[in-house]
Amino acid sequence: MEARYVFRAEIRLEPNQPSVRLDPSTAETTVTVFHEAPEPETEGWLFFRDTLWRGEVSDAAYGRGLIEEWLEQPVESVSFRELQVDQEYFAAMKDAIAADLEAFNAENVSEVLSKYLGSSIRVTDKE
Repeated sequence: MEARYVFRAEIRLEPNQPSVRLDPSTAETTVTVFHEAPEPETEGWLFFRDTLWRGEVSDAAYGRGLIEEWLEQPVESVSFRELQVDQEYFAAMKDAIAADLEAFNAENVSEVLSKYLGSSIRVTDKE
């Protein structure tokens, strides 16, 4: 069972030594960040509910802070790209959501997935 969140982040490189400077036009770069998703019903698995809304980072400052923490680099901006899941993870995720729809203030699993992830879920086959 595998899943990962995919973000795109614009980071600003900053030298650690005062004798080193960067050309300002080259100090920013865009990176793709992969963050493993905890298995459903384990600690942290509700990351999507707590961080995303309709397939976007719901709080830009919070999102930048998360990526800064993960990369230990200043982040200028962040956007959510997708949740990549295999079939097994997706089935377990939907089962876990269905078991506690009240926690999502929703009437069905499809509503939950749309509410938090929009159309940003990509189901893949195991390799």
